[in-house]
Amino acid sequence: MRTQLRINGESHEVETDTRTTLLDALRNDLGLTGTKKGCDHGQCGACTVLADGRRINSCLTLACMHDGEEIVTIEGLGAPGRLSALQRAFIHHDGFQCGYCTPGQICSASAMLGEIEAGWPSSVTADVAGRPDLTAQEVSERMSGNLCRCSAYPNIIEAILDVAKAKGS
Repeated sequence: MRTQLRINGESHEVETDTRTTLLDALRNDLGLTGTKKGCDHGQCGACTVLADGRRINSCLTLACMHDGEEIVTIEGLGAPGRLSALQRAFIHHDGFQCGYCTPGQICSASAMLGEIEAGWPSSVTADVAGRPDLTAQEVSERMSGNLCRCSAYPNIIEAILDVAKAKGS
């Protein structure tokens, strides 16, 4: 099947089997290897990308389901010489060790900060009628689908909180 994928602001036409996951299309067909294949079961978050601004596990969705949507991968959030605020914060706070989960963590954190700005509550939000306070507990809950085998969680949380504070979230 031919699918028109809009990846990081560029249009790509891919011809793949209808059973091809978005993750495999990104890595194998388009050569975007920043998104990682971790568990291939949607449990680790290493494959997290943004689809029309929402975070998704690219290993659990088919490429053909995203025809015409705007997909953003880690390559679309920043590049050498022009890192995003989250990428700089992860470096500053040593929010990665082996780095395997980092692209998914950063994509997920980017979406999470948008959710906070939009006022979307989580299961630990104290007041669901108001804008959520960004606390370590709130960040931990919202990032719970992204696992880090190296256990850099405290540093990841600090990096996210720093970016949120700089943005006024």
